[in-house]
Amino acid sequence: MAIRCKGTACVALAGMLLYGCSATPRFDKQFGSAVRANVAAQVLDPAAAANTNPAAGMEGAAAVIAHERYENSFKEPEKPIRALVVSGVGSK
Repeated sequence: MAIRCKGTACVALAGMLLYGCSATPRFDKQFGSAVRANVAAQVLDPAAAANTNPAAGMEGAAAVIAHERYENSFKEPEKPIRALVVSGVGSK
């Protein structure tokens, strides 16, 4: 089925389609700012690798259990999730 349009309608349609191809100066000004922020966060402390003080966090036994659970998650297939079926209002 061919779509026909009259003069003004065709010009308006073509204008709307071409508007999507326009330049985006407000986005171009901020292009790459997220990447620059991530790089800045990663190099916030360049001497962090030389820090020999261990980070406070999980106790050793809990960390071992969590790590074993993580390792085993790749060995065992994930169990299927049963769908929750909710009946409609007033159904018998």
